[in-house]
Amino acid sequence: MIYTIETNNENETLALAQKLGELVQARDVILLEGDLGAGKTTFTKGLALGLGIEQVVKSPTYTIIREYTKGRLPLYHMDVYRLEEAGSDEMGLEEYFYGDGVSVVEWSKFIADELPPHYLLVQIDKTGYYLQNRLFTIESFGDRYEKLLEGWKTTNEN
Repeated sequence: MIYTIETNNENETLALAQKLGELVQARDVILLEGDLGAGKTTFTKGLALGLGIEQVVKSPTYTIIREYTKGRLPLYHMDVYRLEEAGSDEMGLEEYFYGDGVSVVEWSKFIADELPPHYLLVQIDKTGYYLQNRLFTIESFGDRYEKLLEGWKTTNEN
């Protein structure tokens, strides 16, 4: 299933992702793709709000993984861009993917071989005048994520 939705500003992006955060379950994996500055971390901030996480969410560019544990579920925010050449064999990513939280992975193409077979893929593209809008193209891979996407789509239409 593929779903597209556009937001007009950062607050709409946060609200969109917050709705998803209210629906996710432990072991859910969300892959975020988009150019630099597309809004991947902003999206993750909204998802964290939906999980009830009040900690400040920052980009994990230099730390690779940031863990937020004070919410309904833990949030594991990963930016694996820097693993393109270094590899991720020693990172223990499967412990996150199959653990008790929700994993959000930016630049997932760099660890494609280590990803679980089922996930939600969120492509974020800049659109509109001055490129201030964001177009989200979301694709589900696996039954769990098809149901998740259907539920999320329904909350966005109401």
